[in-house]
Amino acid sequence: MRWLTCWMSGLILTWASMGSALAAQVPAVDAEQVRGVIEAQLDAFADDDAGRAFDLAAPSIQNMFGDPERFMAMVRTGYAVVYRPASVNFLPPEVEGNAIVQAVRMGDAAGALWMVVYLVERQDDGSWRIGGCQVAPLQGRPA
Repeated sequence: MRWLTCWMSGLILTWASMGSALAAQVPAVDAEQVRGVIEAQLDAFADDDAGRAFDLAAPSIQNMFGDPERFMAMVRTGYAVVYRPASVNFLPPEVEGNAIVQAVRMGDAAGALWMVVYLVERQDDGSWRIGGCQVAPLQGRPA
């Protein structure tokens, strides 16, 4: 898990320095599907539907946590802004190999801003699943 955190931290820095220069490389249909997967998982968290949230995670994440309840407990304790965002603003996605990196600016209940960067992986069947996310604080307040 540590390597994933380091990789995703580097990804946040790379994304911040590149801006949206690569956004045009993401086909619109893929961008819509990736956004839909993230929104569906956020909806599942809002409904406390661990099974549905877990189903949207990539197999590597499912194998790491083993069952929906352990996954949901990790999200509740380690990713509070993802579990219950007060605001959600999608930024332009970028291609990263066979995956898409989707940055999302989220606000929490206390009014703090966070950058949440998702790695969304295309599966063998063509579907998209969330392969990880990294959260970093931002300056400012949600609009």
